[in-house]
Amino acid sequence: MLSLVGIIVGLALIFLAFRGKSLLWAAPVCALLVAFTGGLDMFTAYTQNYMEGMVGFVKEWFPAFMLGAIFGQIMQDSGGAVSLTKAVVKLVGRPIIMGTSSGFIGVFNSVAKLMGGGVLAYGGISGFVIIFSMYPIVLGLFKEADITRRLIPATIMTGAFTFAMSAMPGTPTIQNLIPTEYFGTTATAAPVIGIVCTIIMFVGPVLWLSWRAKKFRAAGEGYDEPDEMPEEVPDDKLPPAWCCFIPFVVIVILLNVFKMNIVVCLLAGILLSLVFLFLMGKVRGSVYLTNVGETCNKGCQSAVSAIMNTAAAVGFGSVVKITPGFAFLSELVLGIGGSPLIAESIAINVLAGATGSASGGLQIALDALADNFIQMSQTSGIPLAVFHRVGSIACGGLNTMPHDGAVVTYLSYCKISHKRGYFDMFIVAGAIPILANIVAIILGTIGIV
Repeated sequence: MLSLVGIIVGLALIFLAFRGKSLLWAAPVCALLVAFTGGLDMFTAYTQNYMEGMVGFVKEWFPAFMLGAIFGQIMQDSGGAVSLTKAVVKLVGRPIIMGTSSGFIGVFNSVAKLMGGGVLAYGGISGFVIIFSMYPIVLGLFKEADITRRLIPATIMTGAFTFAMSAMPGTPTIQNLIPTEYFGTTATAAPVIGIVCTIIMFVGPVLWLSWRAKKFRAAGEGYDEPDEMPEEVPDDKLPPAWCCFIPFVVIVILLNVFKMNIVVCLLAGILLSLVFLFLMGKVRGSVYLTNVGETCNKGCQSAVSAIMNTAAAVGFGSVVKITPGFAFLSELVLGIGGSPLIAESIAINVLAGATGSASGGLQIALDALADNFIQMSQTSGIPLAVFHRVGSIACGGLNTMPHDGAVVTYLSYCKISHKRGYFDMFIVAGAIPILANIVAIILGTIGIV
C-alpha cells in the first residue's frame, strides 16, 4: 500500500513540476520518493534504473529529435513554413471564404487553418515550431472573419497536435514511431482505423470551433486586436511553396514506401531543403537563410530541451515499473474486462496526463507493459498494428493538461490566458481525440485494421 501511495504522490509531483519546475531535478526527486516507498535501494534505483531509462531514451531518440528540430528551424528561419502555410490557406480557405455567406465563414476559415497546421505536422515539423509560423497568418484570417482571438491557440493546436501527430497513417512524428520499436510495426499501422480517427479529429474541431465562434460573436465578442502585432514577412521575401513542400513529401515517401530509418529520412529532408533554398535564392536574387550554422544551433538547443524533459519523465517511469505498487496497478489495469485495447488506452492516457508528455507517457507505458500487450494480441487475435494505432492515438488525449508544455507555449505566445483559451484547447486536442480513441478501440475489437 505504501508503494502505491508513493507512486500516486510521485505522479502528482511530476504533474506539479510542469507548472514551472524543471523535470531534470523534479523527476529524479520523485523517482527517489517512489523508490523509498517501494522498499528499493534508493542509490541503485537512481544510478541504475533511473539513469538507464533516461539515457536509453536519449540514445534511441535523440537523433530523430535533433534532426526534426533542425528541419523545423530551417523551415521557420527561411520562411518556408510560412510560405507553405499561406499556400494551403489560399488553396483551401480564401476562395471559399470570399464566396460564402457569413454564416459559414467560420467553418471554412477553420478548415483552412487546420489543414495548414496539419500539413506542417505531417511533414515532420514540430508543433512547437508551427505556432510561430501560423500565428501571423491565422491572426489575419481571424480579423477578416471577426472571430475572437481566444480560439487561436485551440485552432492551431488542432492541426499541429492531433490527427497529424497520432492518427494519420505514415506520419513521421515520434508518437507514431515509438510503438514500432515494441510491436515490430510500421508507421502506416492500422491505416483504416487511422483514417477514421483522422476524420473525427479533423471534422470535430472544425464544427466545435465554428460553433464557438458563432456563439461568441452573438454575445458581442469578436476579433480583438492584440497589444503587439507579429511581424508578417512579405510574400516576395518568402521562398516558393513548392520547394518547401518537396522535402516534406520526400520524408514521408522514404519513411513509408522505402521503409528507411527516420534519421535517414530527416537528413534527406534537411539536405533537400537547403539545396532548394540555395538554388531558389540564386534564381530570385534573395537569401532565405542568412546563417545556416545559427539555424542549426537553435534547432539543436530546442531539441536538447525537449528530449531531456521527456527522458527525465521516462527515467521516472523506469523506477516506477519495478516497484510492488506498479505491479498491483498493472494487474488492475490489465484485468479490466472487455477489449485489451481498453487497458492499453487507460494506461497510456493516465501516464501521458501525469507526465504532461504524449511521447513520455507512451514510452513509459510501452516500456513497462508492451510484453503484456503482445501476449494479449496473441490471445485475443487483435493484430499488433491495432495496438500500435490505439496507443499512438491514446497518448494524445489527457496529455493536453493545463501544465502541458505545448499548452503553456501556445497560450503564452498568443497572449491568451488559461482562463480564456484553455477550455477550447482541451476540447479539440483532448476530449475529441479521446472520443476518436474510443472509436479506434471499437473498430480494432471488431476486426477492422
